[in-house]
Amino acid sequence: MMRVLKHSTMPAVGALFLCVSVSQFVLAQSEKLVATHSDVVYGDESPSQKLDVYLAKSDSPLPVMVHIHGGGWRGGSKNSVPSWLTDAVRQGWCSVVSIEYRFTDVAPHPAQVNDCLRAIQFVRFNAAKWNMDPKRIGVTGGSAGGHLTLWVALHDDSAAPNSSDPVQKLSSRVACAVSFAGPTDWSLLSEVEHKHPAYRQLLGYEPGTPAGKMDSKAKIDVSPISFASADDPPVMQVHGDKDDIVPLLHAQNMNERLKKVGVQTELVIVDGGDHSVAGAGPQVAKRATEFVRKQLANAVNPARQDQGRQ
Repeated sequence: MMRVLKHSTMPAVGALFLCVSVSQFVLAQSEKLVATHSDVVYGDESPSQKLDVYLAKSDSPLPVMVHIHGGGWRGGSKNSVPSWLTDAVRQGWCSVVSIEYRFTDVAPHPAQVNDCLRAIQFVRFNAAKWNMDPKRIGVTGGSAGGHLTLWVALHDDSAAPNSSDPVQKLSSRVACAVSFAGPTDWSLLSEVEHKHPAYRQLLGYEPGTPAGKMDSKAKIDVSPISFASADDPPVMQVHGDKDDIVPLLHAQNMNERLKKVGVQTELVIVDGGDHSVAGAGPQVAKRATEFVRKQLANAVNPARQDQGRQ
């Protein structure tokens, strides 16, 4: 169900609007939390395939949020974990895993999404050892990390039951997803100006390459919106209406697509917010925390039978 706060002159249909100063949306980091396990190797294709584990203290298995950092698929670090996630660890209701992945100067799409899928499977494989509930794994990220979050959440299960690799046998599905300013649809490059070169670099193209000259199948495959189907987990998107890096239309179209196929979806549009909402200010952090706590509390086994595209 959508809840609307009419603090914006923009239409508020199907979205929650927050009236918050843009200056609040600097990267929200609290006092640094030391990882319980650092640089854990989750794959053997690249030195980038490492993750950090932040374990909350609990006598029973806890849910876990997997964090995927932003940086234009070409930079950033798993060391930058938003405070709303580290607060969850400190409060003892959720553990956090922050992952690294291959950048586009190493390999183009689908290397990044493949790494993220593998990381989800690896977390599930180690859930018992880390006192995590494998049925309650969520994923979140901002900007490029928001794109990867949605791609992982909406894509079909990558489990390979006949694989000789025990990690690959496991489900890559998640129980919920929260994307901050994540791009969702590469077809929009032909409709709306996208100034940042990263969209093209992700697919192996030089900056400035006309959208019409980019491979159409690759643009479909890199777009999370392509994979929306009825069996997908609940999704929250947070997006600023002044974002000039990832146009708001990405989030709006995704929200409409998810509603159309029957997926629980919430779009939080920040009035006056720019692309830096990926850092999550206090009000947005509260909304994301409430969403995640509710979804992970109600999570069921995510290893579902895919129902196909809608």
